[in-house]
Amino acid sequence: MVAAFSAQFEKLLDLIVTPGWRQYQLLIILLLWALALLLKFLTQSKWDSWARSRTGWPKWRLRILVQLMRRLALLYFILLSWAIYLIMQQLTWPSRSYIIGVIATLAAAWLAIALVARLVQNRTLRRIFKWAMWIYATLVALNLTDDVAGFLDGVAISIGDLHISALGILKATLLIGILLTLARIGTRAAERALQSNDDITPSMQVLLSKGIQVLLYGAVFMAAIRTLGFDLTGIALLSGAIGVGIGFGLQKVVSNLISGIIILMDRSIKPGDVISLGDTFGWINSLGARYVSVVTRDGREYLIPNEDLITNQVVNWSHSDRFVRLDLDFGTSYDDDPHKVRATAIRAVKAVARVLSGGKHEPVCHITGFGDSSVDYVLRFWISDPTKGLTNIRGNVYLALWDAFKEEGISIPFPQREIRLLPDGATAQQIFTE
Repeated sequence: MVAAFSAQFEKLLDLIVTPGWRQYQLLIILLLWALALLLKFLTQSKWDSWARSRTGWPKWRLRILVQLMRRLALLYFILLSWAIYLIMQQLTWPSRSYIIGVIATLAAAWLAIALVARLVQNRTLRRIFKWAMWIYATLVALNLTDDVAGFLDGVAISIGDLHISALGILKATLLIGILLTLARIGTRAAERALQSNDDITPSMQVLLSKGIQVLLYGAVFMAAIRTLGFDLTGIALLSGAIGVGIGFGLQKVVSNLISGIIILMDRSIKPGDVISLGDTFGWINSLGARYVSVVTRDGREYLIPNEDLITNQVVNWSHSDRFVRLDLDFGTSYDDDPHKVRATAIRAVKAVARVLSGGKHEPVCHITGFGDSSVDYVLRFWISDPTKGLTNIRGNVYLALWDAFKEEGISIPFPQREIRLLPDGATAQQIFTE
């Protein structure tokens, strides 16, 4: 392996030092790169203006365009070098354009790798992918793949029938990376397709997307095991024994997983529902395999285990529909006409934003009793957007009642107490006789 690299290095050094068409090709490559930079300088503004006018293009096409604009000089160099290479192949001996062909191939490969690497979102993995593919492209262009493959295949560990080599690990790593990327793209495409289908309920959309995700990533795992050369029968026995031991220690995790599947299948809650669980009130942001994300009005996000939603009492404010009825209790003086109080309260609540009126959602006001110091009423009204909050709408209705009662002269009584100060030395008989 070292001898092969030494020979290639000596050959390359000889190509550079020995006078002739080798130096001419290197000079042509330098001139082509200088010409590419000049073309970029002359056309950069025009290309920018043209790119900014592509407002109707889809996002994926615009992303590719941005990447090409960042590598405009390299793109010009690839076009120029390939054009010169093809022309020289027709007009002169092939050996006189060999270096130009190698450089053109490497430049085109580097551009393609840079574009494909954008599919990898993780920066570290993207950097590893770029370097690995650049090394492979360089080896292909220099015809060193067979020598490198033979060297890596010789670096191996053999245990019985199991043979693990550096080449096999490298191939498995590359295959796993490609399959994981394809699985991620496939999962996202399936999620978008399910979310755009109005015939499927939100809970079933989550269940189907999770199922597709498990199938795709499970297939990647099985392919990785097979690529490395492991026997699946032995692994099945080992995993079964390990699974029994792990199961006792992960009962809660398994319970949450099963509870999550039950929640998705019975559709008791779904993304967007407004729920109350203990002191937590908010709307479902997302359903996970282990927990449910609930966002409250104060911006906090609670991760509630799925088991709690199965075993505890949950109030779903929008299970069958999004209409929610709210009750407000208040009291007025015995001197006020109750018919007038009821009409005033209904008129005031109808003027509040978010309050529904008409049909079965018409606000109503009823007398609930005769209290010690007031006539007690309950005002009932409906809203259709509980995610916007309940306390704020109650506060707005109370303010509307306050303003309407002030305008109509209706008073809201409050308990009054009389305190009497007795002189010092007063007896109990004097207190009761006064």
